[in-house]
Amino acid sequence: MPHYLLTGAGFSANWGGWVASEAFEYLLGCPEIMADPQLRDLLWKYQAAAGLEDALAELQRGYSSGFAQQWTEKQLIQFQNAVGRMFDDMNKSFRGRGNLEFLRPEPFVHTTEERVDTMNRAVQRFLMRFKAIFTLNQDLLLEHLYLSKPDVRNAVRPELPGLQRTPDSHGRGESWADSTWCPVVNQPVVLHDAPHPYVKLHGSANWYAGDGSRVLIMGGSKQQAIAASSILSSYLNVFENELTTSDSRLMVIGYSFGDEHVNGVIDRAARRGLKMFVIDPRGARIAYAMNELRKGNRIGAGDTELERLMKVSLIGGSIRSLRAIFSDDETEYNKVMRFFSRP
Repeated sequence: MPHYLLTGAGFSANWGGWVASEAFEYLLGCPEIMADPQLRDLLWKYQAAAGLEDALAELQRGYSSGFAQQWTEKQLIQFQNAVGRMFDDMNKSFRGRGNLEFLRPEPFVHTTEERVDTMNRAVQRFLMRFKAIFTLNQDLLLEHLYLSKPDVRNAVRPELPGLQRTPDSHGRGESWADSTWCPVVNQPVVLHDAPHPYVKLHGSANWYAGDGSRVLIMGGSKQQAIAASSILSSYLNVFENELTTSDSRLMVIGYSFGDEHVNGVIDRAARRGLKMFVIDPRGARIAYAMNELRKGNRIGAGDTELERLMKVSLIGGSIRSLRAIFSDDETEYNKVMRFFSRP
């Protein structure tokens, strides 16, 4: 029975990464935004919805359509540079952490047996249990604190399928986060030969195409942008192929189920037997909470497609943080780990 992991921004938030609702405050202070009153107004326009991507989508549409020259190429680049600055600052903080582990209270570790138990509960060992890790994040948290670790490399031989380091990266050290990567041209992405693949479905802050452009999908029209990228379209196909494997299991951490193309893959896989476990502050109620018709106790609100998906596929969930689960919450930790032992 293959086990897979899908992470969103809420996963990186456990180590200090910003989620979409926090990006607004960061971007307001960026010099690229402060210098342009129109860009500041655009941010405020979508502030209530924590709409970093909505704001970027309007910029992209306004520039590409050229309608009344609503937005200029310079403004689009300014906004993208501000987002890049945000990723850079997050990635610097990840580099300074040293590892993924959360400190456990000292009283927990007294005997040799307890010390072994503490090691077995490490986040690093938890991640090693998945056949593949898929992510919608573009930060470099796992490149810094997981994929580049010698013991991880020796144990599971992680891989970034379909990518190669750019020649100028080899002198920067062993960390994958300190390198730049580019897609391998005309090479199909397959996972069956990769012992422990890490698949970034929306690209990454340190990926660049042959023309020097970033391979990073944000804003509107994600499906069209993915279709135009050979590696990202291959990744989406691989994601679906893996999840439709017989008796597959998917753990979802920190993804808010806001991307239709990702939800579509999960839905089709669920129809073929995929079972899912969700770690999110809303837990199993995540789809219910997202149903606008249920707000205000409206009468006659029907199930959304996402609610139906949850009812068919969900085999458990947790509303607690990874910090709690992997530090001192024995009960919740045991519940989460049942994911790997269910028949």
